[in-house]
Amino acid sequence: MKNIRNFCIIAHIDHGKSTLADRLLEHTKTISDRDMQAQVLDDMDLEREKGITIKSHAIQMNYIVKGQQYVFNLIDTPGHVDFSYEVSRALAACEGALLLVDAAQGIQAQTISNLYLALENDLEIIPVINKIDMDGAMIPEVQDQIIELIGCKVEDILLASGKTGIGIEAILEAIIERIPAPKGDYEAPLQALIFDSVFNSFRGIIAYYRIFNGVIKKGDKIRFINTGQDYFADEVGTLKMGLMPQKEVKAGDVGYIITGIKNAKEVKVGDTITLANNASIDAINGFEEVKPMVFAGIYPVNTEDFEELRDCMEKLQLNDASLTFELETSQALGFGFRCGFLGMLHMEIVQERLEREFNQTVITTVPNVSFIAHTTRKETFTVNNPSEMPEPTNLERIEEPFIRAQIITKPDYIGNIMTLCLGKRGNLLNQSYLTPSRVELIFEIPLTEIVFDFYDKLKSQTRGYASFDYAPIGYRDSDIVKMDILLNQEKVDALSALIHRGRAAEFGRKLCEKLKELLPRQQFLIAIQAAVGAKILARENISAMRKDVTAKCYGGDISRKRKLLEKQKEGKKRMRQIGNVEVPQEAFLAVLKLDD
Repeated sequence: MKNIRNFCIIAHIDHGKSTLADRLLEHTKTISDRDMQAQVLDDMDLEREKGITIKSHAIQMNYIVKGQQYVFNLIDTPGHVDFSYEVSRALAACEGALLLVDAAQGIQAQTISNLYLALENDLEIIPVINKIDMDGAMIPEVQDQIIELIGCKVEDILLASGKTGIGIEAILEAIIERIPAPKGDYEAPLQALIFDSVFNSFRGIIAYYRIFNGVIKKGDKIRFINTGQDYFADEVGTLKMGLMPQKEVKAGDVGYIITGIKNAKEVKVGDTITLANNASIDAINGFEEVKPMVFAGIYPVNTEDFEELRDCMEKLQLNDASLTFELETSQALGFGFRCGFLGMLHMEIVQERLEREFNQTVITTVPNVSFIAHTTRKETFTVNNPSEMPEPTNLERIEEPFIRAQIITKPDYIGNIMTLCLGKRGNLLNQSYLTPSRVELIFEIPLTEIVFDFYDKLKSQTRGYASFDYAPIGYRDSDIVKMDILLNQEKVDALSALIHRGRAAEFGRKLCEKLKELLPRQQFLIAIQAAVGAKILARENISAMRKDVTAKCYGGDISRKRKLLEKQKEGKKRMRQIGNVEVPQEAFLAVLKLDD
């Protein structure tokens, strides 16, 4: 066990984690030159297209130094704030972390929050400055930032380039010297923590785990402590570029297990595996329950596909433990799910994955956050969905969630950021200079305001130089109202939104204008209205398509034409009473993309 090292790579988005992982794999000959490609661990099409890591990836490398063979278990983690739950799970399986900082960009918001996650798990931190071969590299400044942040010495900071392979030897040596070997006892009862799982349509669920004590052998009868279910280990092994079957996996190591489970509910990430004959053992303290930040409804386009969508959601949840969902019904869309996401990017990725991996086309409703409503009868309940909002007459007050936002940027953009955040009902708490060229701004902002397009706006206002991270700080009283969209006096519940009273009129007007563009014209007039309670805030009309009924009248008295027109008028009136307005998928999506 003294020759095993478990570590992960943590950094802000786009600081070169996956590229550095490529060089480590190359240097340790884990992957042949023929199989090598950029970001080799990012095996999802989406990850390659967007250039981001979405899933943590575990892989084992062998490295020989001075005649000693070492086993490295590396976990490459995502850098985006929406996937921080992936990072927290990867950290639980490691003893050390490489903290990567881009030489041209310096320390950014997510660098700091990932570092705190690692320190909470008592990991050994190895600071590495990456991309030192770039023209804009500011090595001395970045060294000063790291020393200020973690209090290390200059000689502790390694310099590397993931692209050219500079400094890879030094990193591998530092991993051996600085990261402690895992502690554990081969003789003790089996204790293994599941930190990830995937669904394979041929072999069932494959669970990835880190063994803290004991040994797991092929054919053992094992038990999952949280679910209390027993299974046989059909196959155990370690994770190279593919799955490598072994006879046994011992304490300190990271591996996988296949038991032939097909039901997604039976495997929980954060569960403990033990042997069925010594099940009195304590469960390992797994992970905190995930706290979703953004809620939206996901519905199948055809209602009969609902059961299939449920299966797909369960399989996706295996691979993405931060996705939460529960059953929901809508008058307009039928049966579907109320899903909790960690952010807007996470929501977009889930929707894309459902489409690509499971061939499911879905409708997503307006994203919102959860509020706490207090009624006049002294009842308190959580409102995740506009339809759950109590009637205004029964409502005493409503609380909305607030976050503490940390923005790190260049001093040139302070004015733009202030304007943006104060316009989003933000409140500046603190402004401090980390270095002469980097300033940190701390705001308190309602979570509702950052759900839509805050991150995109922040990037465009600062030319991409601002980094953003946030943490929830609780609920506060607020003036939140439910805004309904009416089509010919009928509410479309999927387009309802919970919004601050001050924003309702403007938002309603924009939404009506957008719907006017997107709804197809009918044979009758369609009135689109935005309303709060009985008060109409905005209205747009889509005029009726008019058929020329008098075209067949040649000559004759005007009364013949009038008779036909009167008949048409009556028909339009009746059609308007019984006709229903089809809302196309684009209309639901357009609501998500309303720009100011």
